[in-house]
Parts: sequence; structure tokens; C-alpha cells
Amino acid sequence: MSSAASRGLPRMSADSTADSTADSTADSTVDIAARYRRRADAFEATVAAVPAGDWDRPSPCAEWDARDVVRHLVRMHAAMLRPYGRTPAPAPSVDEDPLAAFRVARTEVEALLDDPGLADRVVDGPAGTVPGAQMVDGVVSEDLVLHRWDLARATGQDDTIDPAELERLWPGLQEIPDVMRVPGALGPGVVVFGPVVPVPDDAPLQDRALGLLGRDPAWAPPV
Repeated sequence: MSSAASRGLPRMSADSTADSTADSTADSTVDIAARYRRRADAFEATVAAVPAGDWDRPSPCAEWDARDVVRHLVRMHAAMLRPYGRTPAPAPSVDEDPLAAFRVARTEVEALLDDPGLADRVVDGPAGTVPGAQMVDGVVSEDLVLHRWDLARATGQDDTIDPAELERLWPGLQEIPDVMRVPGALGPGVVVFGPVVPVPDDAPLQDRALGLLGRDPAWAPPV
């Protein structure tokens, strides 16, 4: 598996920083928590629908299979706990049970968002120095959107991204700095985004967004 820090949306990864795709500073913690739950529900449903024999199927993320996509999200959830000095609760590994592993991970982040003392606390995290709720919103919550597409495409599920999500994220996607596409520029082994994949200007917004994120909208797993 790649040592890349993240192939998610351009807020940042566990090992790098960048601007957020959508300004969450105007949103209440309640808004952020609701948005996270909506995204986590969609990702969890996609995990639950993966046939048992499909976890080794390749994903659009180079060097990652379907199971690795879930592994990455579980690790990113754990990264949300570290600024609070917390460690993940005991849970089945992604190799043992991807769905159970994700459910435990999301439960811990939901608990963080539901506690005003934690959600509003300013922390030094992977998104910089921000309130914890904003850290979650700009990092793992946004990551759920793209990686649900990765997992769905890898396993033959409906990979439509919510149009409202695309509209929200689109402005920031057009401003991804070039440095985030240079392997190793943000640290040894860190690959945040691949090169832009050319997509026609009149293509659907989802295809254009995926192209900016270094995804080929036409990618399909080998038959």
C-alpha cells in the first residue's frame, strides 16, 4: 500500500496542510455534526453493500484496493482524536471486519462533535489551529465524500456524488495549489493529489470535480 498521506479533498491530510474546499467557519457545530453524519451514513451504506469477495478489488487510488480505502478513512478518523490526546477504542481491524471498524471509528468522531467542550475547543490538528468541529469538517468529513466514490466505483455500486456536495466543494477544488500535486513536496512519501485529469469543459460537474482531484471519471476496475 502507498505511503501517501491522503488522496482526499483539499483541506489537508494527516501529514500535510492546505486550504479548505469549503469555509466551515460560518457553520454551527450542529450544522457540522449533521453534515458529518450524512456523509458517514452514505459511506457506511457503501461499505455495508460491498460483497464479501470484492474487498481485494483495485480502487481508483493507485496501489489501494477496496479494503485500503476503508483503512484510510479509519486512520483519518483516528487522526481526529490525537489532538485531544485520545487513542482509538478497541475495534475489529479493517482486515477482520471493514464495516465494524468504520462504525467504531465514526462513533468516536460523533461523540467528539456532540460534546461542545470538545467540538468548540481550539486544537492543533492536521487542519492547523482550529476548533475541533472545523477540523473534522475540513478533513475527515470531506474525505468521506470522495472516498465513497472510490469505494463505490471499485465495487460496482452507484457512485453518484450528491449534487449539493459537489456545489459546496467545487469552488475550492478549482484552487488546489500545484504543490499539492508534487509527490514528496509536503513530506517524504506524501502524495495528496495526482495530476489533473483532463475533462471536457461541458462534462457533468461530477466528472470535472473528479478530474481536478486527479481521478479519471471513466476509470473502471479490470474485468
